[in-house]
Amino acid sequence: MNSILLHIAARFLSWPLLIVSIWILYRGHNLPGGGFIGGLLAAAGFLLYDLSGHGRPDRGFFSLSPFFFLPLGLGLAVFSTLPGMLGAGTFMQGVWLPAFELPLLGSIHLGTPLIFDIGVWFAVIGFILLLNGTLAGEEPS
Repeated sequence: MNSILLHIAARFLSWPLLIVSIWILYRGHNLPGGGFIGGLLAAAGFLLYDLSGHGRPDRGFFSLSPFFFLPLGLGLAVFSTLPGMLGAGTFMQGVWLPAFELPLLGSIHLGTPLIFDIGVWFAVIGFILLLNGTLAGEEPS
């Protein structure tokens, strides 16, 4: 039997954990943080929702399988190496777009290190969810 407090807390904390993880993911290529820490926070949001008794919904972001996140993350990480190699550079050389300003966010810097971090973010989420399912005795789907 699950606690009603855990059930309510999971409903209100899962999305904020996901949003904070995205913020840490973005700031990680300029400051401490990044894909690994952001992925752990996002996975914590998924696990909080799952362990509170809500279970996995049939639709929506929280219903996605670990086998959606793992290949997506690895694919993005590999894809982030291509622009540096194709641009007569070296393997995993960072390629940056010109910085631009957004009204509330300030200066935005986008480049291949961010794509790599997003790949790590997805891979960490997938791994943690797969590990949790395996330890719980669930069949991988």
